[in-house]
Amino acid sequence: MSARKNLVLLVLCAQLFLDSMDVSLMGVALPEMQDDMGLSAEQLQWVISGYAVAYGGFLLLGGRAADLFGRRRIFFWATALFAVVSLAGGLVTDGGLLILTRVIKGVAAAFIAPAALSIITTTFPEGPERNRAMGMFGLTGASGYAAGLVFSGLLTSLSWRLTFFVPFVVATMVLLAVRGVIAPDEERTGRRPGFDVFGAVTATGGVLLLVFALTRAPEVGWGSAATVGSLAVSVVLLVAFVVIQGRRADPLVDLSIFRSRTLATANVVGVVWACATIGWQFIALLYLQNTLGYSALKAGMAIVPMAVSILIAVNIAPRLIGKVGLRVPAVIGLLLQGLGILLFLRADEDASYAAVLLPALIIHGLGNGTSFLSFNIAGVSGVANDKQGLAASLIQSAVQLGGGLGVAVGAAVLAAGSADVGMSAYHRAFLAVGIFSLVGAAASALGLGASGPSGGAEEDSSAGEAVQSHPNAGLESGRA
Repeated sequence: MSARKNLVLLVLCAQLFLDSMDVSLMGVALPEMQDDMGLSAEQLQWVISGYAVAYGGFLLLGGRAADLFGRRRIFFWATALFAVVSLAGGLVTDGGLLILTRVIKGVAAAFIAPAALSIITTTFPEGPERNRAMGMFGLTGASGYAAGLVFSGLLTSLSWRLTFFVPFVVATMVLLAVRGVIAPDEERTGRRPGFDVFGAVTATGGVLLLVFALTRAPEVGWGSAATVGSLAVSVVLLVAFVVIQGRRADPLVDLSIFRSRTLATANVVGVVWACATIGWQFIALLYLQNTLGYSALKAGMAIVPMAVSILIAVNIAPRLIGKVGLRVPAVIGLLLQGLGILLFLRADEDASYAAVLLPALIIHGLGNGTSFLSFNIAGVSGVANDKQGLAASLIQSAVQLGGGLGVAVGAAVLAAGSADVGMSAYHRAFLAVGIFSLVGAAASALGLGASGPSGGAEEDSSAGEAVQSHPNAGLESGRA
């Protein structure tokens, strides 16, 4: 790749590193925040959940905004907002304001992520070059998460406020580089597509309520009025959204994009992949701390070998995809991920880390990184440039929703065991989330289809025709 393209990738990866690190930075810092600010248990949960709900709810809107108003423009201003609220989060002394900064950061990240991914997919052509860029992108995400696990303990030992100040510094450095590195957005000619206000309201509201319900259900109960009511209203809003999209000349989501079997399958795989890996992470961290007695820092460090395995996998996967296509790496990766999770069925109250946990973590990491890259590439393959923002936001939304569902399933299975969670409850929970990986492997085998050696999946002929012949092609854009 040219030096300019490498610089573009470096800047985008720096922001992804920050987003990924910011998620894992919070975990170890929570007890210190609670002691310093007197946060209630519910407030403490919303330091994490507020970010996740906002991120998942606004991703579709973020992807559409990138396509409509310019990818560099959206990336720049959303990163600026991320930096400002990071600084504010480190300065506030009120719990409610702290949660508000996390929610706003989630909104900013929901605009940053699809903009960054669509800049990559429009800068690097399909094939080996894009596969390498996507591999670096995935490698950066895994590195950021691992770095957050390590640095969170170090920063928190000095002051939990550093977990907000460090992201501010990194985001500011990214901002200083954006305008000089990333090419300006192309000027639009002809009619500017309209903005689907009703679609934006129904989609954002429906996804927000869905993520909110999945996040809250383990705490308040699946049969509670809050959970049932949120899910019911979410379904109504999402059905209304689909109806609206079919009648709009300039829809928020061009539903014809789902005629691509590869793209539709990639989004299904994204959901079950996240159900498995995020659900497993939730259960495994509880097991390490509550059963094995690990400290929060030790638990984070225990998972670092898995993060290293992910780094290795996403570095090797582009070459594998370039040789055999997307289907085989996706299937193998999901099977390995599932095997790594199911190997935790061997764990007990005094499990040996080296003999029992470490092999499971390594196998899980190798499968996780390989499958992650495969379905992410599949989710944007064969999509017109003016729909790349949508395709990117769809796949990221799938991952966010899957993560919420996986945590909800894991928490529900653990709670169904007994008040005092024993190993049998943990084993049932590991089995439940491990099955999601097997479902993903089956979906990949059936739906990703044959792939050429370039790594780009073949689209259904009907999908290709739909992209080329849609009456609004070239005028509008059609998503973790």
